[in-house]
Amino acid sequence: MHLPLQDYQRFGRQMILDAIGLPGQIKMREAAVVVVGAGGLGCPALQYMGAAGIGRIGIIDHDRVELSNLQRQILHNEKTLGMYKAESAAEALKRIDSGLKIDVMTVAICAENALELLRPYDIILDCTDNMPTRYLLSDAAVALGKPLVSGAAQKLEGQLSVFNLGPNGPCYRCLYPKPPPRDAVGSCEELGILGAVTGVIGNLQAVETIKIILGQHDSTPSLLLYSAFGFPPFRTVKLRQRKADCPACSNPAENSFSITNTDYVQFCGGVSPNWVEAGLVAGIAGHRIRAKELQELLSSNVPLKVIDVRPRTEYEICQLPGSENVPLKDLLTQPEKYILANSDQDIYVVCRLGNDSQLAADALRRIGSGATVRDVVGGLRAWSKNVDPEFPIY
Repeated sequence: MHLPLQDYQRFGRQMILDAIGLPGQIKMREAAVVVVGAGGLGCPALQYMGAAGIGRIGIIDHDRVELSNLQRQILHNEKTLGMYKAESAAEALKRIDSGLKIDVMTVAICAENALELLRPYDIILDCTDNMPTRYLLSDAAVALGKPLVSGAAQKLEGQLSVFNLGPNGPCYRCLYPKPPPRDAVGSCEELGILGAVTGVIGNLQAVETIKIILGQHDSTPSLLLYSAFGFPPFRTVKLRQRKADCPACSNPAENSFSITNTDYVQFCGGVSPNWVEAGLVAGIAGHRIRAKELQELLSSNVPLKVIDVRPRTEYEICQLPGSENVPLKDLLTQPEKYILANSDQDIYVVCRLGNDSQLAADALRRIGSGATVRDVVGGLRAWSKNVDPEFPIY
């Protein structure tokens, strides 16, 4: 057993560890790992697996790099804006180790291509951020008989688990037989994310993958929970073994479960709403106005009231002069508190994209006062686009 001469120096610091040694380094060199999602979780996982010397790495991601990604997706940079994330990540890994074998796949993984794309690899990493793909990757891992290292992160929290590891290792469906309601699932764009949280979980995914390659994983099913501002920050929950009635993994060789016949999007409640487009819908005549119309009203000194229904934290980032902050939850709880009966002062409601403002305006109109209540189409993002280009977009 031997390595190229330069690898002894490159990987020497980890090869002297008892858990790795020369045999372990060769195992990593011969391993093939695929990462689905080159974003907040995928970037740190890829970076450390590539640096550790894993011989073949597949990257599957059809999204392109955007400015908002750079806060947490550490393999991308300003020069790769607009590039496919898979290509950008591959370039970054090649700068770490030019000898890495990297398979770049700029396609959307789906039920029709998942098995073909994942089959050449020993271990699958789920670094995605949507429920349909999570279920798909778990089912594909079971069908292919491969372990799935699954990570998730949102706001200040993250979680990590390894599925389908060992003869009794549970799959994702064992833990979550049914997906949560569609309206209960948010995204990083809606809820926010601390970049370092994705770094913690992504790095731990790399560690779990290396343990599996080295044969050092004890295969105990567990769910690691991480809370960045919690104490203690880490908590481990022991999971049960494979469920006897799981449709995917209870007896994959004999059951009738089919990946290609499963509509994962519908199973998870349908297509995710496009909140930007939804906020731009004109709505009922007289109920909504454009950002420029609101600007004209504000300039005319007509008596009016502007209510901003974003959370207080977002309101502190940026706001229209003279607006009042009433978070949506507070307004919906007591709408009568924020409207005066028989008032001649019209009310205009704004939010980030023009969706929450519609809910708030409807609640205020139901009070039945004399005030006219309208909300702004497209919200503050439309204000920035059509009125004040210096107004921040976040």
